[in-house]
Amino acid sequence: MSRSPPARRRRDRSRSRAWFLQVHYRWETEGEGCSLPDALSVTMGERTVAPARVRYLERLVGAFASDRGMIEDAITACMDNWRLDRLSVMDRGILRLGATEILCLSDLPAKVAIQEAVRLAERYGGADSPRFVNGVLDAVYRSVQSDASGPA
Repeated sequence: MSRSPPARRRRDRSRSRAWFLQVHYRWETEGEGCSLPDALSVTMGERTVAPARVRYLERLVGAFASDRGMIEDAITACMDNWRLDRLSVMDRGILRLGATEILCLSDLPAKVAIQEAVRLAERYGGADSPRFVNGVLDAVYRSVQSDASGPA
């Protein structure tokens, strides 16, 4: 039995998110000489990314690269007693990914972005990562909701 197109699309997006974390990790570890588009290009040159996953991966990287300051400000505003630079590379990448989807990709429900980020944290983060990621991204989502319903 073949997968339905929506199920296949969800799986491809989930895998694209994991690829984003690899690109993010390369970008963070390469230092200032490497831009996000460079990290994407090198990763795709060295690894085989399924064509069905490339478009969403490029969309994620492009959205984060374009709106990095706003995304990081939103994350930072929602972390009590934490600084982004003090988090593990993986937790930082997962938060950036989730916040990018919440803040920049209006066609994706925020709750899906949070759920997917928590799954990534369960898989790649530390023992406390899933709860931490869920709390921060939920606060980012609530801040967007309160901004949208604020005074007119």
